[in-house]
Amino acid sequence: MINIEFIINNIPTFIALAATGVLAGILAGLLGVGGGIVIVPVLFFLFQGFGVSSESAMLIATATSLATIIPTSVSSIRSHNQKGNVDFNLLRRWAAFILVGVLTGSWLVTRVDGTLLTVLFGVIATLSALNMLLRTGKSALFQKLPGTIGQTVMGTSIGFFSSMVGIGGGTISVPLLTLYNYPAHKAVGTAAAIGLIISLPGALTMLTLGETPAGAPVGTLGLVNLIGFVCIVPLTVLFAPVGASLAAKLDAAKLKKVFAVVLLLTGLRMLVQVFL
Repeated sequence: MINIEFIINNIPTFIALAATGVLAGILAGLLGVGGGIVIVPVLFFLFQGFGVSSESAMLIATATSLATIIPTSVSSIRSHNQKGNVDFNLLRRWAAFILVGVLTGSWLVTRVDGTLLTVLFGVIATLSALNMLLRTGKSALFQKLPGTIGQTVMGTSIGFFSSMVGIGGGTISVPLLTLYNYPAHKAVGTAAAIGLIISLPGALTMLTLGETPAGAPVGTLGLVNLIGFVCIVPLTVLFAPVGASLAAKLDAAKLKKVFAVVLLLTGLRMLVQVFL
């Protein structure tokens, strides 16, 4: 049971988790990036700072990130749907395949070593950063989405890899869809709905089937750190509009490039920690 003494003894943890929520919210509103791409690496390094092994830190960061995406994606879906930017026809075609990928990926998270997830996140973060830096303003490579088999592979892969590294799907689905000449605004809006399909079953799987690692941060159930969830979610929702307001005043394109460089360095740093 949480009491005053517990809160006092863990003030640095609460402050760090709250700062994570603020940062994720501002960047989400400012740059249009998903919170998971921010939350996972921050929690990964934060938990290690509290004495958690890198393997366990990555497992818990992944599951906790997915849990935080559930409420934020619901809010995001409502906002995008009001603007007509959620493609429900695409969702109906992809939902089952995304779900298969999510259930497979999230189950694997409960069974594999966290080192594999660190490598996978490092690779995805690095590729995502390079995409932001190198493909800005570039034309689509294809004129339309592939056939049924191709879309099946796309949906399953988005669910699988996103759940494995604790991101909502936008990091993978938006650049993938825009490669096929899919309207960018609809890609972003539909990605919000994809995020819910990924985060809800993914987080529940890791919460119920995951075995809490030895030395896990206090408040961890399964692989989800509930204290992290409670601290991050309200502040992410609260500060996303702040980021959106800043985007109207600042050069978001330049800021996105700065973020891409930071993300690139973060991804490489995670890979270096594994291999060196």
